[in-house]
Amino acid sequence: MSSTSVPRPKLRKITHSKYIDVFGAVLILGVCLYRNFHETIYHNGGIQFGIPFSELGDYIAKGAFPLGFLSIAGAMFSLLSTRLMVRQQNFGNVIWIFTTINSGTIDYLLGNTSAILTYPITFGLALLSTKKWYGGERIKKADTLYFALSALAFVVSYSLVYLGFYLFPSATDVVSPFFKHSIAIIFGISLIGNVGIAFKYEESFFVWFIYNIMQLLKNALQGNIANVVKYVFYMGNAILTYFDWSINGDVKKQEFSKNAT
Repeated sequence: MSSTSVPRPKLRKITHSKYIDVFGAVLILGVCLYRNFHETIYHNGGIQFGIPFSELGDYIAKGAFPLGFLSIAGAMFSLLSTRLMVRQQNFGNVIWIFTTINSGTIDYLLGNTSAILTYPITFGLALLSTKKWYGGERIKKADTLYFALSALAFVVSYSLVYLGFYLFPSATDVVSPFFKHSIAIIFGISLIGNVGIAFKYEESFFVWFIYNIMQLLKNALQGNIANVVKYVFYMGNAILTYFDWSINGDVKKQEFSKNAT
């Protein structure tokens, strides 16, 4: 059986294209370097930016934590994880587990103290997704369980975000109510996307498309053009995958073997 066994083989071929992988990797790496992530370290209990590359080795020798390079590695592996999930390969979920640990650590060191509340949820969903995909989870349409889990995701999101504001008031005492709602809504959408991935709902990548739109708008308002470009790529990837999952369904074993060679 070949890829022509699916209703829209060209759509699948484009969605799974290795050229998209390469383009995405170059784009994400370019964004990271443009924003000088590699010049950031954690040293003596604080973040230091703008460390020249020639001096990084000396700082690391003195015990500095190469926060920037871990951020770049995390971004690249996050892309790899996403693209493997696009192809419905469970190794993408395995990578997701480790990128969650990396991202949570970086966010906490950068001052997001509420990361100790939110990232364990994402970590648990990564583990659940790995287990369910290993067990042969198949693509399906949204059902009652999906909508119930989506509602629960927003309850959890608001609860954790506001708990974080309560536990760490010194870091959030000037945050407006609108900004608090924005954080909770964006986190809630990401939870719905992650839950959908775990249970392999075909709507999952449409949810990620919405999430990327919100991130794009936020970064556009902040004038962060580099991140705008990044989220445009993720939007395209998400919408392609949504239609591929919705129209073409599960990847067949024969198709997976052919694409892997």
